This record gives sequence, structure tokens and C-alpha cells, in this order.
Amino acid sequence: MDGSSDTPAAVRTRFAPSPTGYLHIGGARTALFNWLFARHFGGTFVLRIEDTDQARSTDESTRAILDSMQWLGLDWDEGPCYQSRRRDIYRAEAERLVSLGRAYYCDCPPEELEEKRKRAVSEGRNPVYDGTCREKGLGPGPGRVIRLRAPSERIRFDDIVKGPIEFAQGEPDDLIILRSDGYPTYNFAVVVDDSLMGITHVIRGDDHVNNTPRQIGIYRALDRPLPLFGHVPMILGEDRSRLSKRHGAVSVTAYRDQGYLPEAMVNYLVRLGWSHGDQEIFSIGELIEYFTADSIGKSSAVFNQEKLLWLNYHYIREAAAPRLREMLRPFWEAGGMAAEDESLALSVVEDLKTRCKTLQEIAESSSFYFKGEVRYDPEAAGLLTAGVAEDIAGFAEALLSLGDWSRGAIDAALRGFAEGRGIKLKMIAQPLRVALTGRTASPGLDQVMYTLGRERVVHRLGRAVDYIRGNS
Repeated sequence: MDGSSDTPAAVRTRFAPSPTGYLHIGGARTALFNWLFARHFGGTFVLRIEDTDQARSTDESTRAILDSMQWLGLDWDEGPCYQSRRRDIYRAEAERLVSLGRAYYCDCPPEELEEKRKRAVSEGRNPVYDGTCREKGLGPGPGRVIRLRAPSERIRFDDIVKGPIEFAQGEPDDLIILRSDGYPTYNFAVVVDDSLMGITHVIRGDDHVNNTPRQIGIYRALDRPLPLFGHVPMILGEDRSRLSKRHGAVSVTAYRDQGYLPEAMVNYLVRLGWSHGDQEIFSIGELIEYFTADSIGKSSAVFNQEKLLWLNYHYIREAAAPRLREMLRPFWEAGGMAAEDESLALSVVEDLKTRCKTLQEIAESSSFYFKGEVRYDPEAAGLLTAGVAEDIAGFAEALLSLGDWSRGAIDAALRGFAEGRGIKLKMIAQPLRVALTGRTASPGLDQVMYTLGRERVVHRLGRAVDYIRGNS
């Protein structure tokens, strides 16, 4: 369903990552789906950092998540709020449940619980808590946790992606909701936060489906209204196994650092499990207009690196040169290229943006433009032989007297020079390419020379002649 009839007037979604690593592809897609759903209905998108795992949560991971969200353009309306700063709220809610008789203190030693768990497993029983402390009436004390009295009724809910889901009633398991160190468990903190923050739709990966009945039980104990749940199928690698690093980069920042554009990543992520007819390429405005939960697929999406690369190539071709120039600065700097000549940099971008699929590829392909002295690749240097030195020198002289420095005039001059010398064009073209770029492959020679400018071209041709004569 798209939420048109069952969607509250004020839609509130959230993205709640744990800062225990970088934002990966699956998490980024979850964030995007929640952001688009909120934007489609004119609602609110909340960012919450679930950092109660003190052993694994790091500030570095938090920064990486925030940077990735900002790079993707997923702005949040509220937050980021941090669970680690809300401990008093969780304790108060847990103690309220104790006062209502819906939760209780437990002092069972962890070693004893582990022994009971192992025994249950060995006997083929479900290793749930046996309720030892249920009726003890314990109060707070060192080493004690708070457990929820598990509901006995069957749990059923309508998933806005998967449809009706029902969990058969099993043995009640009195979950820990507050640990002995005062930190909440995951399911309890999530429910308290989502309920107090007024979250109306919880859209997340289907690895959370089994958490949903536990969370519904907590909602009921707290006397809080349930949100609508939507569980999105997982992303698989091309071999249809779970997406992992062996399928390529899986963090958003890794793709950013490889030279992917954010709009390409957004467009690709949204198509991993969502569709609008046969359309493949979307503007942000179109995504906001079209995005509804009923268009999210029920089957797992397969990550296709080539499809992402194709989209990136499309967006690079469509991007304005000044924007690409700014995005390329860190790539050029990392390669030791001082692209300070703005006019040259813009011309380089125009030369290469229709030839390259990533910013990294543009940076690598453009290095010869910004080098004061070109290095000849070993294979390419073999084309700079004594037999072409006079041709290169002669063409340099011809360029000095060329009146019109345009691509057409340069191309005509090159062809005229070859004809005048009685040689085939390719006999002079490849040595010239090596002299100017250090490589055997580049954009068209007329394009390269026009972009480099007469002064740089003549200088590089003269240096190539010196190189040949010095090695003859």
C-alpha cells in the first residue's frame, strides 16, 4: 500500500544506524527509502544514532555515517539524537513498567543462565529464560537487570512491504530490557525512542523481522500506539549470496572515494528493490513524487557493479564542467597534480567527461595535462625513435606559425604536414601523442593540443626531440 488511506496526516520516519562501522550499501538504501517516504508525504525524517553498544561504537564511525548521509543529500529534519545521552529516559521507562507489574528485576547470575541455555539446546528445547525471578518481587540492586513479562498472545501485524505476518505462539521469553550497567537493550531502546519520537513508519531491512514481535510486545506493555512496519528484502551479490566486501566496495565512502557521483549512487540505491514502471533514471524530484511503499519489491535485489558504473557514466556526462572540476580537486591533489589553471582544468573536464566513467578515471586520464614534464610510459617511449625526431621538430615549427589555434585548424595543420612530408598520418600521430601525453592512448590529438595550448605543446614536442637525440 502507498499509505494514502492508512498513512497518518503527519508522517514521521527515521534512520537509526549503529556507529560500529561505515555506512554500508544496505544501510544507505534504508536511509534513502525512509527519507523518500517522508519527503513524499511532506513528513519528517529523523536521524538517530544508536550508540548504546559502548564497546563497538566510535566517534569515527559516527562521523563517517553523517558524512555519507550528507554526501548522498539525505538531509534530516530532526537529530542527530544519540541513544547514549538518553539513558535516564530508558531507565525511567523500565522502572515504570516494573511499577505497573509488567517488568521485574532479575538477579540470575550470567554463568547460571548460560548453563541453562546450553542444557536447553542439548535437550532440543527453546533456550528461553525460565522465569526464575518473575515472582520474587526483587528491587533494584547491584548486578540486577530488568526483564519484561513476555506477552502470551500471538503476534500478528500487517507489513507495508511484505503483507500480513503472524508469529506462532511459543514459550514466553522474558527479555532483558535494561542491563545491569544501566544501558538499555536494543529492542527496548528502539521502542522507547520510536514511540516518544512519534515515529509513524518503521522501514528497515528484513533481518529485523524477528525483532518485530518482541518490539510489539514492548509497545503494548508501554501502552503506546504501534507504528506501521515495513521490512525491505536484503541486497545480494551477483552470485546471490549476501552482499559482502568480496563483491566490491560496500561502504558509501568507498564509492565516493572511487569517484562515483552522489546522484548516481542515489539513483542506483533506489532501484535496488523499488521500481516505477520501466524507468531507470530519476531526478530527486521524480523520486520524491513517485516513491511509495507499495512499489518496493518483495524479492531480494541483486547488486550489479556494472549497472552502477553505467549510471555514474551517465551522470558524469550530464554534469556541468565547473561542478566536476570542484569534485575532481581532491583526486588531482592526491595524484600530485596542481590543477590551478582554471581555464585548463575546465577544458580538461570537457575533454574527458564523455570518455570516463568515474572521477578517479578522469583524474588518472588527465594527469598529463597538469604535469610540467611528461613521463613516457616504457611501452610508449619505444615510439620515440631517431626516425621521427625531425618530423616532431618540423611539426613544432609549423605550429609556431599557425594563425588560428582551433581544433579544426590544428587538425588541418597535422594532416597537411603529414601530406607534405609524404608520410601516413598514423606514422606521425602516435609519436606526437607520446610526446604530448607520455601514453599511446588519449583523447584526439587536435583536442589534446587545443586544450594544452600552443606554448605547452611546442615545449613538450621540443623536449621529446631532445629525449630522442639524447638516447640515439
